[in-house]
Amino acid sequence: MRPAIPFALAAAVLLSGCTTMSPQERRAADEETCRGYGFKPRTNGFAECLQRIDLDREADRRARRYGGRYDGPGFGVVAIGGYERW
Repeated sequence: MRPAIPFALAAAVLLSGCTTMSPQERRAADEETCRGYGFKPRTNGFAECLQRIDLDREADRRARRYGGRYDGPGFGVVAIGGYERW
């Protein structure tokens, strides 16, 4: 068996897990998560649940962007190699 074939199969399996959700699908999944936590749609608790999910997602994006070193808003200095808190 040629070495390229197992590599290609492994790559196909790994890439098949990389799916992107549309904003509508993401919202539906978030709503389902909040309903699973027991929140009722069209209530303040439900809206806060959706907001927290969105804020957590944005914090994850920032962490990936800054190499996991960003820990939220605040004063800090930019040092060589990234963001440093005071």
